[in-house]
Amino acid sequence: MSNDENTAASAETVKGTKLKWDDSNMKSSYANVCNVTSTREEVVMLFGVNQAWNRGQKEVTIQLTDRIIISPYAAKRLSMMLDGVVKEYEKRFGALNVEPGTDAAAK
Repeated sequence: MSNDENTAASAETVKGTKLKWDDSNMKSSYANVCNVTSTREEVVMLFGVNQAWNRGQKEVTIQLTDRIIISPYAAKRLSMMLDGVVKEYEKRFGALNVEPGTDAAAK
């Protein structure tokens, strides 16, 4: 599939506006750690990888790989989308237990 076909395949219409998703400059990153801070004007998300394999370490270094800065409005929309994705996931595969101290929370 060519880039033009790929872009055309990812076009959609939202409230009368045609959106085309251009993924020509997209990169993929893996993260198993995320930290979020905010100010009145922005929400900052830091993503990284925890490669500590031994529990009970006194110090763990997280290799930060990406920083995403969005507006509070975009953060709220992201929160709503993620909530929907997690609900759909749990409907298909079962509840996710993320309570501290459980093995599932470390995954």
